[in-house]
Amino acid sequence: MEALFISTGVVALAEIGDKTQLLAFILAARYKRPWPIILAIFIATLVNHGLAGAIGAWVPALLDPNVLRWVLGISFLAMAIWILIPDKIDDAEATRTRFGVFGTTLITFFLAEMGDKTQIATVALAAQYQQFWWVVLGTTLGMMLANAPAVLFGERIARRLPTQLVHRIAACIFAVLGLVALLGGVESLGFQAS
Repeated sequence: MEALFISTGVVALAEIGDKTQLLAFILAARYKRPWPIILAIFIATLVNHGLAGAIGAWVPALLDPNVLRWVLGISFLAMAIWILIPDKIDDAEATRTRFGVFGTTLITFFLAEMGDKTQIATVALAAQYQQFWWVVLGTTLGMMLANAPAVLFGERIARRLPTQLVHRIAACIFAVLGLVALLGGVESLGFQAS
């Protein structure tokens, strides 16, 4: 369950102010049809994070555990820094309408998520926890926790949310995960894994 909770929380926090959340705001403002947008975001995220989780589950088989520990530790620390850099999105990215509201959202959201912070985080979390389904479920849930309200309530949320504070909290969580990985896991901190 730790993989589910950490994945959900970290991705939900990381997604605040991310380009895919900005895309959700733009799509909601443009089309004013929240349910097809939310469904398309869910499907695009599930497929995208499923692929990322599969890569994350596969990577440990390729790397020596010590090398993997360093790769994960450095990756989480890099995510901590990356999360503090604000995202921007081009309006043209969100205005394709040839495929209708659902199709446009599905394609645009899937492509926008490629190489995004939360996709990279999904790879690292799946490699760290080696629990594909819990990580993919958690990261998808985290994306939905951040993006469904963005679609439903849009600007009212954006004006009230302390984005910088949320990004700092997410960066701290990634930094802690990085340090724990570099130190060899929770056992090195004096905790016993159960």
